Amino acid sequence: MWGKLISLLNVLFLRPCNASIIAITLKQLLYYYYMITISGQSYVLDHALFVFALDSEAGDAFHEVNKLVTGIGKVSAAIALTRAIHQQRPSLIINLGSAGSNHFKKGEVVCCTRFIQRDMDVRGLGFELYETPLSGIPVVLEYGLTMDDCVQGTVGTGDSFEMNHAVTAYNLVDMEAYPLALIAKQENIPFLCLKYISDGADGEAADDWTLHVHRAASSFHSMLFIDKAADRS
Repeated sequence: MWGKLISLLNVLFLRPCNASIIAITLKQLLYYYYMITISGQSYVLDHALFVFALDSEAGDAFHEVNKLVTGIGKVSAAIALTRAIHQQRPSLIINLGSAGSNHFKKGEVVCCTRFIQRDMDVRGLGFELYETPLSGIPVVLEYGLTMDDCVQGTVGTGDSFEMNHAVTAYNLVDMEAYPLALIAKQENIPFLCLKYISDGADGEAADDWTLHVHRAASSFHSMLFIDKAADRS
């Protein structure tokens, strides 16, 4: 922690540099000391890990933070987050990404605190739908922080791009959130999951996702940073 701070101060005061370099370094210092507050608890921004499936979901809005891009799907997400926790042990995990829903409106941001593994089906052996056999994990995994003025939802995670969502057990669908929430809970790390509704999880989902996914980053950034800064002013 101190090494990073000293290196930034060294750039500012010990090396000749132009105005643009000074501006960039000051911005980095601002991010370093920025405290992000969620559910009444404050976290040092530099110690938080922002997790995305795709870089397009992060855009240019999150290049200054500690960012992890996992790749698509449950396995990729689980491997990437486990490795990141082993390497840096974040104090907060924030999963930001897109999701489909026939319940919420496109462009809406949903805070997910309930998670279902929607492609787990071992009913043939007598287990409940969505239950992971012999794991002790409940069918609906409940974990995560909430945000004021943000609607909450139950996300169904599976390794398929849903284009015919008719299930009522969950009201939005994605491909990574469940393992991220499970790992965060097992590691006892605070977890926030926000999903930007990019499509209706219907026959138009592919076209809608392509059109709307790039808008997710600005919505997330506004919720997490801009609005908080305005509250302090």
